[in-house]
Amino acid sequence: MKKYNNPKFDQLFELPKTSSVNSVNKRHDCDTEKMPPRREFLQKAGLGGLALGAFMFQPIEETLAHSTQKVNRHSSPSELKITDLRIAEVAGAPMRCPIIRIDTNQGIYGLGEVRDGASAKYALVLKSRLLGENPCQIERLFKRIKLFGNHARQAGGVCAVEMALWDLAGKAYNVPIYQMLGGKYRDAIRLYSDTTQSNDPEVFATRMKERMDMGYTFLKMDFGVQMVRNNEGSVVNTRAFEKGRDWSSEYGSYARTAHPFTGVQLTDKGVKEMVQYVAAVREKIGYDVPLAADHFGHFDYKECIRLGEALEPYRLAWLEDMVPWFYTEKWKQITDAIKTPTLTGEDIFLKEEFIKLVDARAVDMIQPDLASSGGILETKKIGDYAEEKGIPMAMHFAGTPVSFMANIHCAAATENFIALEHHSVDIPWWEDMVSNIPKPLVKNGFAMVPEGPGLGVELNEEVIKQHLVEGTDYFAPTEEWDTDRSNDRWWS
Repeated sequence: MKKYNNPKFDQLFELPKTSSVNSVNKRHDCDTEKMPPRREFLQKAGLGGLALGAFMFQPIEETLAHSTQKVNRHSSPSELKITDLRIAEVAGAPMRCPIIRIDTNQGIYGLGEVRDGASAKYALVLKSRLLGENPCQIERLFKRIKLFGNHARQAGGVCAVEMALWDLAGKAYNVPIYQMLGGKYRDAIRLYSDTTQSNDPEVFATRMKERMDMGYTFLKMDFGVQMVRNNEGSVVNTRAFEKGRDWSSEYGSYARTAHPFTGVQLTDKGVKEMVQYVAAVREKIGYDVPLAADHFGHFDYKECIRLGEALEPYRLAWLEDMVPWFYTEKWKQITDAIKTPTLTGEDIFLKEEFIKLVDARAVDMIQPDLASSGGILETKKIGDYAEEKGIPMAMHFAGTPVSFMANIHCAAATENFIALEHHSVDIPWWEDMVSNIPKPLVKNGFAMVPEGPGLGVELNEEVIKQHLVEGTDYFAPTEEWDTDRSNDRWWS
């Protein structure tokens, strides 16, 4: 942060008793060239309009205020107040992503992002709880609004506001967020990338190799029961996937039914077919880079163990979200039964549920999504706790560069971090959504930690407007959310 010197009061008040410049210079033992004429000296002593006489008799606070009124200060953090919260919803980045902007009385604003696929209303409902507050009081405001969050996408509003508060605080103090978290462990953040699926193992493998050729040193593949469900004799209870029921959001659909309750099982043939995808990828990319796996499908933990055992020869970095995160005992049964590391966490809100998984040794790794876990500071707390217990942390992410940068700062400041997901590799305009930062944002599978204040980026208004969700506006007014609607206290 740039610093400015205050006036040297001792020299200012020690006025010469004679008009003789030579006698003054002799008194101060300095050269004639270093002492300005008395007239010029008195003009400079005006200090932005404050007369010298008034200067001598004003309180020190007013004196300092007048004497520094022309100094180019970034903001006055203690006097910051939140004046507005607005939304711009971006489509296809990689999904619907609401970006929030929190405005202040000093002209600076903070950016945050509601998690991909979540409703912007999760953030808007918080507006009335934030107006008039100082955004630099991050932890106090977080405690005020976190009761409006819940697991998965329902945490999106709380996390978006938390990101924006950190961005504002960084801009107010003119420092990057990672510095306010205690500094950074690394200058570049390792990313892991997945790719689109193919029912042809060789095509799938080629796509993964193309990611490696782009410079990515950590890969992830999504494969599961849905890829073999139409093969004769591969899956038990194929009726669960009937058209119109498979990925709908209605109760009774396959997607809405938790893993133990689908009745879906893999035959030995089905297990071999799923393993074939991994074998083809390993054959193509080799073993120089880690390869993780995700999206196995909704079947119970014993099927997960069968599949995990079959995949052990291919040394996967982790098996992700095999059953829902809240089945702690089932996770521990899977983890204890197989040699490949297990991982979950992208839908968990706040550190308490992570602590339960870690303390039970139910998983080998954790994977918070910062846009669901509680935001930047809460995710660092989660990582720090896991580190004390010897558990690594990967980070899940799918969104715009706004949330991406929040993840980058958190990853830089958390020691047990492994890799961050990048889900928008194939979107050509993704990086163009932000400015005021060196491009490309991603190079050879790494992202540099930004050094600008706050998140370190600003929005590219032109590009954002080109990709708004149809029927929405760019940060339109939201006055209807200004009024508080409830007593939010949890206790009587």
